[in-house]
Amino acid sequence: MARTNCGSLGAAIPRRGSRLLQLLGRAVLRLLGWRIEGEVPDLPKFVIAVAPHTSNWDFVVGIAAMFALDLRLAFLGKHTLFRGPLAALMRGIGGIPVDRSNPHGVVAEAVLAFGKADRRILALAPQGTRSRGAAFKSGFLHIARGARVPVLLAALDYEARCVRLGPTVSPGDDVEVELKRIAAHFAGVRGNHPR
Repeated sequence: MARTNCGSLGAAIPRRGSRLLQLLGRAVLRLLGWRIEGEVPDLPKFVIAVAPHTSNWDFVVGIAAMFALDLRLAFLGKHTLFRGPLAALMRGIGGIPVDRSNPHGVVAEAVLAFGKADRRILALAPQGTRSRGAAFKSGFLHIARGARVPVLLAALDYEARCVRLGPTVSPGDDVEVELKRIAAHFAGVRGNHPR
């Protein structure tokens, strides 16, 4: 895959419109030795499934990529990250707190948010946690199906130091089959802490 031109996003994609944040994101990726490959679909609404999720560094790399690509997106995060002085920053960059001990209603709320918006990107980690051996959960597929939007797969490949975008998939009726197919896509990708 060719390297993504960070300034070549389609017109339909929600953007932050901040040249400063875009330059900051590019600088952080360059400093860390990372690059972005693949393409962001020229769509106003979609879900991004980011995997594997094995380290706190995933957040740093993901936010840097979001800024570098000038994407305006929302992301689900552990509710404990939204406390104290970080709370305003986390919400400001698109964070939505989720209490994993009581996740009821998250899918319905996410689908409703897609329905209310003209443009929306929602990023989340299908594994939901950095715990060893965490299996992919189907919530992201239920959100995409309910909102009738596709899912962009985004691999955090620590071996290649690459955020690999694509392919984009449209969830079918059999969520379990789709989940296995998507998990297989990420199976060969080395996270920061390989399992």
